[in-house]
Amino acid sequence: MGGGKIDVYMDIVSLYSYLAFLDLQRNGELLKAHNVEVEFHPVLLGAINVGSGNKPPWTLPAKAIYGAHDARRSIARFPGVVIQTPKDLMAVSKTIVPNRALHFIKAHYSPSTFLTALHYLMHLFWSPPNLNLTLPENVAKTLLECPADFSIPAPTSSQRGQEGEKKGGEKKMFTKQQVEEIMKGTETKEVKDALKNATQEALDKGAFGNPWFWVTDDKGRGEPFFGSDRYVLFVLVSRFLLYFFLFLFVVVAVSGSLDHSVLIMSLRRNLGVRGVMSALVEWREFVSVNRRWGVVWCGDG
Repeated sequence: MGGGKIDVYMDIVSLYSYLAFLDLQRNGELLKAHNVEVEFHPVLLGAINVGSGNKPPWTLPAKAIYGAHDARRSIARFPGVVIQTPKDLMAVSKTIVPNRALHFIKAHYSPSTFLTALHYLMHLFWSPPNLNLTLPENVAKTLLECPADFSIPAPTSSQRGQEGEKKGGEKKMFTKQQVEEIMKGTETKEVKDALKNATQEALDKGAFGNPWFWVTDDKGRGEPFFGSDRYVLFVLVSRFLLYFFLFLFVVVAVSGSLDHSVLIMSLRRNLGVRGVMSALVEWREFVSVNRRWGVVWCGDG
């Protein structure tokens, strides 16, 4: 039951890509339980801005002021995770080397190794003292020091919202020889093309910023979602719909007062990851079928 895939196009330099990564990681078990696959694709945000004709949000003064409030509220969703914007973000925004390194790791190591390296690079970029990852020597040093078990623990229901990043133990993810191979790999045509192609793929799917989500349901239908506000809305509304459908299913099953075939069909479809609008359309259909209750379940009626 369920199924689907979330493709996440993201750059280390994007704060909201970092926050989306943390959110998806801490909800990883829930997604797996519903057979939802998540794949992260390192891309170049600068190239996406140029390719789409977009500009950084802070170039518009009003949006820059609002952005400070939005960032503060978004970061507050992760207590225990220390996040600080680099003093000169533009000076450290050319993340070509770390993104190439991530593509090499993704192609030659296990998915868990790739995710740990991605997490650790973003952590050092966005946590004080904000390591400059435009420098190849800093990328190599980071990979050499990357703890093998660096992660964000999945919280229990009583701990949700209280977790921080797990700093990891003494065991390292890569040996010195492996780091040297990774850094040499960043100069190969294969890796350069991988980063270029991932960025172009995001553009082809309509991307104009980061994070860019391409969400595919269990029928192979895909839709885009963008940015911090859309991601939070997507998660919250999807969860609300899922749990509300489950609640109604229990009520119907117990009372036996409704023909609940429409509800069962909607449950089957929405246990996987779907577009919010598609879920709302099905909810509207469910309401229209069951108006004989004399209750308006949502603002549609």
